[in-house]
Amino acid sequence: MKKNLGIKTALIIVVLLIFLYGIFGTPKGVSGGALSDSMLSTSLFREGIHLGLDLKGGTHLILQVQVNDAIRADAQQAAERLKSDLKTSADISQPDLQNHPEVIQIKGLDPSQAGDLRTEVNEKLRDYELSSNAGGWQLVMKPSSQQAIKKNAVDQAIETIRNRIDTLGVSEPVIQEHGLGDYQILVQLPGIDDPERVKTIMQNTAMLEIRLSLGGPFASEAEATQQLGQNPDGVVMKGRSIGAKTESGEEWYLLARAPAVAGRDLKAGGAQVSQDENGRPDVIFALTNDGGRKFYAFTSTHVGQPLAIVLDNKVQEVANIHEAIRDTVRITGSFTSQQASDLKLVLNSGALPASIKYLEERTVGPSLGADSIRSGVRAALIGMIAVLIFMLVYYRGAGINADVALVLNLIILLGFMGYFGAVLTLPGIAGVILTVGMGVDSNVLIFERIREELRNGKTPTSAVEQGFSHAWVTIVDTHVTTIVSAFILFIFGTGPVRGFAVTLTFGLLANLFTAVFVSRAIFDWNLGRKQRGEALSI
Repeated sequence: MKKNLGIKTALIIVVLLIFLYGIFGTPKGVSGGALSDSMLSTSLFREGIHLGLDLKGGTHLILQVQVNDAIRADAQQAAERLKSDLKTSADISQPDLQNHPEVIQIKGLDPSQAGDLRTEVNEKLRDYELSSNAGGWQLVMKPSSQQAIKKNAVDQAIETIRNRIDTLGVSEPVIQEHGLGDYQILVQLPGIDDPERVKTIMQNTAMLEIRLSLGGPFASEAEATQQLGQNPDGVVMKGRSIGAKTESGEEWYLLARAPAVAGRDLKAGGAQVSQDENGRPDVIFALTNDGGRKFYAFTSTHVGQPLAIVLDNKVQEVANIHEAIRDTVRITGSFTSQQASDLKLVLNSGALPASIKYLEERTVGPSLGADSIRSGVRAALIGMIAVLIFMLVYYRGAGINADVALVLNLIILLGFMGYFGAVLTLPGIAGVILTVGMGVDSNVLIFERIREELRNGKTPTSAVEQGFSHAWVTIVDTHVTTIVSAFILFIFGTGPVRGFAVTLTFGLLANLFTAVFVSRAIFDWNLGRKQRGEALSI
């Protein structure tokens, strides 16, 4: 028995040292085995446990993905494919872009091409349903396809935003779908150093398009709109005010409604900052293979015509096509070095499939976070001390056993979080406090069972043996059901709720070890010191 107790004691000491290292790590600047006074600061220890937004401070954003943009873009490409493949002069358009971008209307199609139209839709446009009406033909995107495109737009937007934030070096961001609204994204950025720049990058939708220019620059929107009568397939867009050549200082352009290529045709990571012939910063980016083929086919048939580069629905630059362009595009303009660098970052992190509307911003100051930490730690300490005192008073000598197990439970929990780089939130602190309560509950189950066995006349050794064996099933049952509940919270909850679930799960796993294994080892050590027939203090 003494040999087994020695092995258990050694194992407990090893576990204690491992998880203490998980909390504190090794102090920095240690040399020759001595530490100076300045080395005693906790800032010298590695920061394994990260603080969440509610504790560290930062920015809380809710973004609305304009999913109809993705539907509109897909339908525009379908309409352009019909025009190209059928080689028809029929009017193929989207009559209601704002409310029903999924509808394509075909008017004036030669009856002899009806069979070709059906074949085209059945073979290449399977996401659409074709029907005839009094005005001609109508193509409507299937509801299942619309839903898939909308979901993909949100998923791709989340991934793109995550790439941008990761590039900026924001630690432990929360970027996920917001469960309280349709097609919304929740973004939490703890402890950001440059909030204005991050928000600028976040709000920059980077909807990059390259369109044929049908006219401009015009001095006013009204003047540009007048030209729509001659170009019904056109759309009016504003140019960048910087460098405008009109007297009003503003420029307006008439552009083709359907882009030649869009952001989805960009090759990820292919953008680079360069300089134009005048030494000004510009950005060069590459197209995907499919995008390059489309752009080459487009520019080959429009040599000598002006082409507009549109970013965020603003014309950045208009230049003539001198020759067919296959896969490399240059954006020039009045960029500062920082603007060119940010544009490169946005393009390299991926183009959003749809624009994003900025719905909500809340800023949590670090002082509020510090108050939360102080209040949470104070509550945890007061609760812990109260529990320790209660166990000592109510269970006497066995209370020391419970107190040691509870302290070790807390060390293991914090060590777990340190090793896994877990994010501690205010609900997470509540999870720590709840873990203490669960630890006490386990000890109470064991101790009361031991008391019952003692009242039935069992010896202390037999009472401890029976107490642990009978209480073990109940403890495992309660812990497993609570862990399953925490797992469900982690899957379906948002950031703070998931933080609560993580700390609760870690704490419960630690409690299974301390309440059963550690507590039993302490009882065995205590029983080994007692004389035969000596009572157990419990």
